[in-house]
Amino acid sequence: MDFANVASQLNAGTILPEGIVVATLLGVLIVDLILGRNSSRWIGYLAIAGLFAAIFALYLQWDNSNPMFFAGAFNGDDLSIVFRGIVALSAAVTILMSIRYVEQSGTALAEFIAILLTATLGGMFLSGASELVMIFVSLETLSISSYLLTGYTKRDPRSNEAALKYLLVGAASTAVFLYGVSLLYGLSGGQTELNAIANGIATANLAQSLGVVIALVFVIAGVGFKISAAPFHQWTPDVYEGAPTPVIAFLSVGSKAAGFALAIRLLTTVFPLVAEEWKFVFTALAVLSMILGNVVALAQTSMKRMLAYSSIAQAGFVMIGLVADTQAGYASMIFYLLVYLFMNLCGFTCIILFSLRTGTDQIAEYSGLYQKDPLLTLGLSIALLSLGGIPPLAGFFGKIYLFWAGWQAGLYGLVLLGLVTSVVSIYYYIRVVKMMVVKEPQEMSDAVKNYPEVRWNLPGLRPLQVGLVTTLIATSIAGILSNPIFTLANNSVTHSPMLQAKAVDSTQVSAVSAKPTDGL
Repeated sequence: MDFANVASQLNAGTILPEGIVVATLLGVLIVDLILGRNSSRWIGYLAIAGLFAAIFALYLQWDNSNPMFFAGAFNGDDLSIVFRGIVALSAAVTILMSIRYVEQSGTALAEFIAILLTATLGGMFLSGASELVMIFVSLETLSISSYLLTGYTKRDPRSNEAALKYLLVGAASTAVFLYGVSLLYGLSGGQTELNAIANGIATANLAQSLGVVIALVFVIAGVGFKISAAPFHQWTPDVYEGAPTPVIAFLSVGSKAAGFALAIRLLTTVFPLVAEEWKFVFTALAVLSMILGNVVALAQTSMKRMLAYSSIAQAGFVMIGLVADTQAGYASMIFYLLVYLFMNLCGFTCIILFSLRTGTDQIAEYSGLYQKDPLLTLGLSIALLSLGGIPPLAGFFGKIYLFWAGWQAGLYGLVLLGLVTSVVSIYYYIRVVKMMVVKEPQEMSDAVKNYPEVRWNLPGLRPLQVGLVTTLIATSIAGILSNPIFTLANNSVTHSPMLQAKAVDSTQVSAVSAKPTDGL
């Protein structure tokens, strides 16, 4: 085989965005090696510039006519482009909020950013991986980097405990997932590419065999851990409470988005003949996640633990689009994850600012915060109200789109449960907002009474301010000006060959449902 044929099969241009992230990672390490501590003032901006360059490279690859890399191991279709963009953008905002936090914790910023970029790289590859070895390597790159980030503040015993719990539960889930994909490898006759696995199972007439069902259950268990869906959520509250706050901000958005991308690709490609089975399992996961996440969040006294259970509940809402298994369902998932990125990172930015200034994350300590820090109060209030689905914020339109897609697919019980649990969630979100805004000056908490003067000219606080204002504006206007995001989400589904059959099915359903109206 000559070099031209090898190059055409490799199609390395497909992973140009990931190549830019690798170059950025190496640049961060080299600059830190040469300049040492003096590089910490601008090394974060170097990483952010590299991530935005990768996002721009993703934009240039939209509607790529030849998206396959390395003979089918990686699929750079429009669906993967959107998910890779979410992972990269969440990493960029996380770096903005982590500069001051990491420096104040007394740890090295360059190593933190390097590990975060490695996790980003794993998440981006996982979003487009279409071959078992690529999936496993990408998953482990993301997971191991996440373990390291969780225990990065070595002097904090809570961080060490969170990292150990995350590692033990994560290793068990990886073993379960690996056993599931090894079953797929055997049942398909030794195939590792997802389409070849599906064809091998169908050719051997094993679609309804016990082996495929066991593989499906094990694969769903691995994916459920990654998206922190109940009952695979046990790690989430402890990790959220003990890990550095910027790390859980990235895990709640970037890691979750990569997990959903993997779920879509595996379920629609490998398990189309057992669709009813996996829809039933994910319906159960969605029900458990929405009920447990929202009900347990009511009793939380720590802001980070409250957002941990909120994250479990949000995964339940997103799974409604997955269970719908239609064009509208997948598009609603993408739309919600895009707006969830801004509102969740806005909330975590506010929590980081408050903890840096007061040293606590207890909900009761937010009492009367409006009197001392109106900007932080506004940002946290908008983020929490958007997470609760209050109109006209972005979260409201995201939930409406998800519920509409589920209702159109006949998931009436799931949608009604989503509506009820959304109302429950509004209570614990508004409780925090009321505490910050309504309390009288004499009812301020001790932390707010001793609140330091708000100054943005201190080292590392300017990036936090930029991150707060940017995510606040995006959360506020993304709902009102949501049409471009709707279009992006829909196009990413209709332009992806893997999901084009879903688009055709949706079109046929719409045409059939329109006939009686036309007759009238």
